[in-house]
Amino acid sequence: MKGLLKFITCGSVDDGKSTLIGHILYDSKLLYADQEKALELDSKVGSRNGKIDYSLLLDGLMAEREQGITIDVAYRYFTTDNRSFIVADTPGHEEYTRNMAVGASFADLAVILIDASQGVLVQTRRHARICSLMGIKYFVFAVNKMDLVKYDKATFDKITDQINELKAELDLENVVIIPLSATEGDNVTVKSENIPWYDGKTLLDYLETVDIKSSDNEKGFYMPVQRVCRPDHTFRGFQGQIESGEISVGDEITTLPSNEKAKVKQILVVDRDSKTAKVGQPATITLDKEVDVSRGCVLTKDSEIGVYKKLKASLLWMDDNTLTEGTDYLVKLGTKTIPAIVTKIEYAVDVNTGEHIQKDELNKNEIALCDILLTEPIVVDKFDNHKTLGELILIDRVTNMTSACGVVEDTLEKADYGSHKASFKNGEVEARGDIFEEFYYDSASLNVLKYQPVNNTYSVGDTIPTSGESYNYPDSFDIIVLRDDVAVKVRDKKITDIIPVDKYEYSDVPVINGRGFEVKATSNEEIKNFLAEYKALEDPNDKDFFTKWLKFDTYRKVVFSVK
Repeated sequence: MKGLLKFITCGSVDDGKSTLIGHILYDSKLLYADQEKALELDSKVGSRNGKIDYSLLLDGLMAEREQGITIDVAYRYFTTDNRSFIVADTPGHEEYTRNMAVGASFADLAVILIDASQGVLVQTRRHARICSLMGIKYFVFAVNKMDLVKYDKATFDKITDQINELKAELDLENVVIIPLSATEGDNVTVKSENIPWYDGKTLLDYLETVDIKSSDNEKGFYMPVQRVCRPDHTFRGFQGQIESGEISVGDEITTLPSNEKAKVKQILVVDRDSKTAKVGQPATITLDKEVDVSRGCVLTKDSEIGVYKKLKASLLWMDDNTLTEGTDYLVKLGTKTIPAIVTKIEYAVDVNTGEHIQKDELNKNEIALCDILLTEPIVVDKFDNHKTLGELILIDRVTNMTSACGVVEDTLEKADYGSHKASFKNGEVEARGDIFEEFYYDSASLNVLKYQPVNNTYSVGDTIPTSGESYNYPDSFDIIVLRDDVAVKVRDKKITDIIPVDKYEYSDVPVINGRGFEVKATSNEEIKNFLAEYKALEDPNDKDFFTKWLKFDTYRKVVFSVK
């Protein structure tokens, strides 16, 4: 038996998508007796003169039945003797393109219906382009309603030529063309006697036998971190789904974006110890040392994934409001959500001809290649290289609605994040030097951006820069780097000690955290409470904790960017 197939049906309004899937369910005896009886009764009051209206099995909303169109994405799960399926029946109307894109994002294969009496339409091209944009590699063009053109081979051949032109234009792979009639059942589940000139498979036969090759061509291992599991101070596990490759206990991994290396100490798969974990499995991974990892970070091995601040992405704009250059949004990519600015619309794509059109704004349902600037470097890759780290959505920061979806076509401005960051080191004791980050307000994007101009590593006896454009620290102070469990003592601008935080004692000088924010503690007892509360946190970025204990503007400020 073949594995699970996830596919989408799409096409123009009234091309017969819902009818097609309904017919498969009905012919395959996949309905309960009461469903079958209800379908027959509902059909008697429809527009088919008492004949069974198979679309009613999927068009569940009252508005859909009244209008005779599909509005929402209808997911159906079914199993034949040869395979299990999940199908997304999606809307054909242009107004609901965003719903269709949602369905395409989950599918391995697209069944695109074409009305034999009309041929390839603009909406056919739009759906094919969106499916390709979403990474679908397998296409079935179902030339439907052959009964309305009297099963004419010449009509089918003409449409086949149109499909082949579209295939070449979009560089589509694995394309199959099947003539059928969803209402009459021709070539849906059984071979049609009305189409003797077609010697290929029926639609169901093809869906049951097609071999969908997985994304095993993705290089190396990577797992975006969904959650840091910290039930107590003795356990710190990183949870997520493995998107490529496999990992074993003892393997050395790299954490991104911090660029630290550590060895896998333990792997839990469904809360059970395992020596290995592979692609598709949810896993909890613990490491042999403390690393800077939180939600949105990535654990990787031999993947050549990088950290970038600028992207080129193909976007499908789905918002009623117009996209203009310079507008900022939230970008969700992998498990990371971060502010970003669409700095430039390189060109829009004419969905009918594929022509590149110069535009400085984008309207609903248009597709364009855009430049995106992120407020800080994140882990990202081209969609063709690593799918999960190359697909994104744009979220409106006011309404929280999804404004666009798309894929990363190119990565720009690689950041050696972590490998050259300013740090403190004394023997085996190391800590990051984020206190030297500069905070700039960018007036064009209306965002606060961070830069790290200092890239030195400091040790005991070294003099450090206590002032910059956006920070000014006292000559004598202590630094507690919570993420690394390290304390650094500075006296008269010189480092006098770098020690594990559990050996630190308050010294009656100002204390800052690893980002340069004042720690609101003035006694050893308060420092111990501060450290204990941090260790007890389930989320290391808990805002209530930082509100209680830290103050931003004592030694720091935000300055206007001159970059």
